[in-house]
Amino acid sequence: MLPEALLLLYELCVHRAGHVLGQCFAKNIPPYHGPNKMRDCYCTVNLDQEEVFRTKIVEKSLCPFYGEDFYCEIPRSFRHLSFYIFDRDVFRRDSSIGKVAVKKEDLQKYHGKDTWFPLQPVSADSEVQGKVHLELRLSEVITDSGCVSVCRVLECQGLPIVNGQCDPYAAVSLLGPSRSDAKKTKVKRKNNNPQFEEVFYFELSLFFVFRVDLWNASNLKFGDEFLGGVRVPLRVLGQAGVHDAWYFLQPRENGGKSVKVEELGSLRLNIVYTEDHVFPSEHYTPLRDLLLHSANVEPVSASAAHILGEVCREKQEAAIPLVRLFLHYGKIVPFISAIAHAEVNRTQDPNTIFRGNSLTSKCIDETMKLAGMHYLQVTLKPIIDEICADHKPCEIDPVKLKESENLDTNRENLRQYVDRIFNVITTSGVRCPTVMCDIFFSLRESAATRFQVDQDVRYTAVSSFIFLRFFAPAILSPNLFQLRPHHPDPATSRTLTLISKTIQTLGSLAKSKSANFKESYMAAFYDYFNEQKYADAVKNFLDLISTSGKWDQKSIETPIMLKEGFMIKRAQGRNRFGMKNFKKRWFRLTNHEFTYHKTKGAIIIKGALCSIPIENILAVERLEEESFKMKNMFQVIQPERALYIQANNCVEARDWIDILTKVSQCNRKRLSTYHPSAYLNGHWLCCKLSADAAPGCTPCTGGLPANIQLDVDGDRETERIYSLFSTYMSKLINMQEACGSKSVYDGPELEEYSSFVIDDPQETYKTLKLIVSAVQTLEQQHTKYKRDKFKKTKIGSQ
Repeated sequence: MLPEALLLLYELCVHRAGHVLGQCFAKNIPPYHGPNKMRDCYCTVNLDQEEVFRTKIVEKSLCPFYGEDFYCEIPRSFRHLSFYIFDRDVFRRDSSIGKVAVKKEDLQKYHGKDTWFPLQPVSADSEVQGKVHLELRLSEVITDSGCVSVCRVLECQGLPIVNGQCDPYAAVSLLGPSRSDAKKTKVKRKNNNPQFEEVFYFELSLFFVFRVDLWNASNLKFGDEFLGGVRVPLRVLGQAGVHDAWYFLQPRENGGKSVKVEELGSLRLNIVYTEDHVFPSEHYTPLRDLLLHSANVEPVSASAAHILGEVCREKQEAAIPLVRLFLHYGKIVPFISAIAHAEVNRTQDPNTIFRGNSLTSKCIDETMKLAGMHYLQVTLKPIIDEICADHKPCEIDPVKLKESENLDTNRENLRQYVDRIFNVITTSGVRCPTVMCDIFFSLRESAATRFQVDQDVRYTAVSSFIFLRFFAPAILSPNLFQLRPHHPDPATSRTLTLISKTIQTLGSLAKSKSANFKESYMAAFYDYFNEQKYADAVKNFLDLISTSGKWDQKSIETPIMLKEGFMIKRAQGRNRFGMKNFKKRWFRLTNHEFTYHKTKGAIIIKGALCSIPIENILAVERLEEESFKMKNMFQVIQPERALYIQANNCVEARDWIDILTKVSQCNRKRLSTYHPSAYLNGHWLCCKLSADAAPGCTPCTGGLPANIQLDVDGDRETERIYSLFSTYMSKLINMQEACGSKSVYDGPELEEYSSFVIDDPQETYKTLKLIVSAVQTLEQQHTKYKRDKFKKTKIGSQ
């Protein structure tokens, strides 16, 4: 960030339908002309003409309802936020019905409000974006006809890409008593930000108007496409005789179709738009420090972060910037652990744990979206892509079954999909990001401590997030989780809905599974999965992902068995003359230790031949085949020696490497380099060094995808939080009054204060006072910035 500069950053949240502020849908769409009057419509969200989101298709409706929320950060400047309604015909061709275009400067008028917008006609002449830089001046040369004016077309920016290309040129002409012929620049191929730098001369009087039109040179028989134009009267030259300015391109006059607005229908939207002006970092230190200290405040309900969740209209508003800020500074786990522990202690029934839309739930949801995106990609994307491509019929509702379909075949198709997705999920634990595992570990411990009688609560506390709020929604709406570019077609969407319902129920570990389904056909289908092996697989998966490398593993009384099986190991040679032969052993991995035994049955009778504590595993890497002329070998590196192991096959070797790396990847003394070959005959085969303690010669691979990489601007997130506090300042004042009321009055709580969670009035009041002070200081800085910016703003500047 430049020390003296202020960055303009934009966020957009478009809420459509299902949102507490109101539902959004289109109505009175014009019908087809013919017997079948219904349409199959979808809606797109566009920045100018660039599509950034597309809804599902609503079939056979003239009043389509869109039950989707869309959130995005706007990475560039724009002029219009536009919404287009499209119709898809039986040949899968799309045609536009109408649009709503809201100017950027008008977005605040509709902020957070349900608004009906009439649909406007869509025409090529009205679809313009971009700007042009012109220089106009009077020449010193005077002819018999009068003065000579000069028009210099310098450059354009942000021109639209038409049919995959942008080959622009400018046409310059004079409008007046005698119209001149247009003079054209050269065509700039494949460039929507062209540099023209061309000068044109005209004889004129001051009653003339310059007209500059931008065109896309097309090879099509229909001619060039209009990109936009401007008209500049010569009187702008004034006494100086020179005018240099940027102009937004405008649509062509009377270019739209002559369609009555009411004939196209209307669209209801709820738009939330925020624009943040971010100061240099030092301006945010007081507020940022106050927020980052939240996990250490006792009670946590008196912390600044928790107070933000209390005053915001919706918890999601607070969760988004809080999670990004805490992730950026590496403090998300202690913060979520603190608020989750407090929520668990307020919960009376273990069956309702984390079921509400609390700040804890929203923060964990947001963390999973950010930290778990790569995890979702590698786990679900291949099978989701296959489902979308195959279009296998999976409808099991007899009422909705098509005549050409067979119910038993559909059930088998669906069962196979559910089985495959269930397997890829329950075997993906080794890829679950560390930050998610640490959070799940904290949830598990808090729930098990609070409800000691309920043996399943340690699982349901975690499954309510990983299945109910992570995998199931991603399967249901893969486009919202970047698993698919667009919403699937209706038939595939129905298949994904059925899969999502089943996976959600499998992961819930509910005691009465059939009672979870309102539909009898779903209850009957679920009988396929009423086997203990499915519950066992879910519990093993939940055990693995709620194991943390940053916590004391032995705080869990019973070790969790993660993997076991026969492999061949090379003797470690504890003394100089010991035999180093290969023997078959039974290996066992828990979240406490990695052990091997003489046989499988010797675990209880004789104990382990060797035990390696998890904290002593410094790296787990493949071993090159040339070391012992044996395939599928890997090494578990310890402080004094390496244990060389041969797995039964390449898949098993990969599985062991992944899971061993997973449980040890947070060890403080983990190595950054290793030797890919063995130490034999007095030297390392890889680098030929003779010292057996020589540092590794190859960087460690880690065995897993890199941990979450987030491009988060901590100052920008703090600015967002400041804006929220500023917006809800009246609630902060009410909360201060509520603290005072609780401190001096022991009677029934006043109704206006009952919505706040205040466990310690005095501590909460202290934090509120610091928040108000920090917000007021930033408010003064913003006021000064806006005043200075207004003084320096020049019309026509870029």
